[in-house]
Amino acid sequence: MILLIGADLVPTKSNIDIFVHGDITNLMGEKLLTLWNSADIRIFNLEVPLCDNEDPIEKCGRNLIAPTNTSVGIKALKPSLVTLANNHILDQGVQGLKSTIEVLSQNGIPFVGAGYNLDEASKPYIIEKNNIKIGIYACAEHEFSIASEDTPGANPFDPLESLDHIKNLKEECDYVIVLYHGGKEYYRYPSPYLQKICRKIAQKGADVVICQHSHCIGCYEEFEGSNIIYGQGNFIFDHSESDFSKTSLLVRIDINKELKLNYIPIMKNGNSIRLAEDFEAKEILEDFERRSSEIVESGFIEKKYNEFALNNFLSYIRKLAGMGKALSRFDRIFLNNLLVRHKYNKKKLLAIQNYIECEAHRELMLTGLKKGFK
Repeated sequence: MILLIGADLVPTKSNIDIFVHGDITNLMGEKLLTLWNSADIRIFNLEVPLCDNEDPIEKCGRNLIAPTNTSVGIKALKPSLVTLANNHILDQGVQGLKSTIEVLSQNGIPFVGAGYNLDEASKPYIIEKNNIKIGIYACAEHEFSIASEDTPGANPFDPLESLDHIKNLKEECDYVIVLYHGGKEYYRYPSPYLQKICRKIAQKGADVVICQHSHCIGCYEEFEGSNIIYGQGNFIFDHSESDFSKTSLLVRIDINKELKLNYIPIMKNGNSIRLAEDFEAKEILEDFERRSSEIVESGFIEKKYNEFALNNFLSYIRKLAGMGKALSRFDRIFLNNLLVRHKYNKKKLLAIQNYIECEAHRELMLTGLKKGFK
């Protein structure tokens, strides 16, 4: 039995017509489409609400939307399952999620990872084939799309709940695959915390853990008999021409008497994708293997992430200071960060650290931010 798992799929303005007409040969190329169709089970992350009415929620970041008629192309991809646990599924509010669920249901496309409340969103999906049960659990980090006990949205990763969900699923199934939507965008390694989370997920019974959301190929590790992939790139998402977004992986899982993973490199091809071949594929896989060998070195992940955080920390502080792009650029290039350092001295930074780090302060801050000023 062969499973193929793709990452983020979003019909964009550049290829909406291709999706609407269901021209998936044009969307994937003949070689990749043949390979895709050869799988027994096909899964990917639908990272956009399918709806025809814009009703964007207030959030930090872009509000995505794709018209409902793009479902023609999505259905033509013959998904066995799509995951909805991501940071964009609530971009067009409850009506956007409701429309997405209705469109998928009308087209006979199963989904997992979102629902009209937390109980629905947290339910796994079990695929039974050839007398083998495969449990799929999808969850997302906390952004603006998360379900609550009585509001719709995506299934959040909650260490006090999700780990029990995974453990219970493993007791019911032969294999468990966890799709975790999280990690830092455009960073090819796990943070120390992400690695800790994924390893704990593995210990609770996941045979495969795949981190999506980073929009770039990361690395992988084998941990206590489980396989963890930290970033596989996009599937079909024409939103950037950066080097990060030009390449990605399909994860191939072969299940016979045991479970075996392989990685299939794919390339962005204008507004579509294609199978990477020859030197391209070799280079992608070699880089993937190199990074994967690096993360097993003692202290590497912590050192690499410390460097990354130091290089990106001030961009967060500038946003807190209310600086726009022009002023931020001027401060960074011409003033050597003088403005932001004046705005946030050491004492203020320590206060921010305390508000984020301490559970009691963080809970109060988040509750207050969500409720807004009175």
